[in-house]
Amino acid sequence: MALTFKSYGGLDGLLLIEGPFFPDERGFFFEAFRVDDWAKAGLPPLVQDNLSRSKRGTVRGLHYQIPPKAVGKLVRCSHGRIFDAVVDLRRKSPTYGRSASIELDDSGNRMFWVPAGFAHGFCALSQSADVAYKVTDCWSAEVDAGIRWNDPALGIIWPISACEAIVTAKDAALPLLADAAVHF
Repeated sequence: MALTFKSYGGLDGLLLIEGPFFPDERGFFFEAFRVDDWAKAGLPPLVQDNLSRSKRGTVRGLHYQIPPKAVGKLVRCSHGRIFDAVVDLRRKSPTYGRSASIELDDSGNRMFWVPAGFAHGFCALSQSADVAYKVTDCWSAEVDAGIRWNDPALGIIWPISACEAIVTAKDAALPLLADAAVHF
């Protein structure tokens, strides 16, 4: 019952991870995470679990942490449905500034691996959505950063308009990519 790891979106290090899913008349069962599969894939250890609940139209992000506490995230939608988006912030990467997106929901065993050096955000598409994610380092306010979710230069086609989005004042004030400090 191993997890499968597939490159996604043409961005180096970004992975779609899928595993066996066993639905029956009682509900379903799946292994949400296996440290042995994770280690075999050569991915860094995960040290903190986070969970957010968002109502339809909520946009969170695009967030990241800067070195030395940059984080990779293993993202899963454990309830509902989300539009998940990432941007490559690694200046020396051939895909710097490019984005990728995917819809995740609670109907199977799919996760999205977002490596350190990427900004990450999502929009809740269902009435409510729970997003569970594991990270490679603990959250720290001193290194918390982000770029504006609706920066047109990113090429992300969000399923919601800026006037419909529910965004915190902090996220609305994040810089555009062109104005953000280079950290990676």
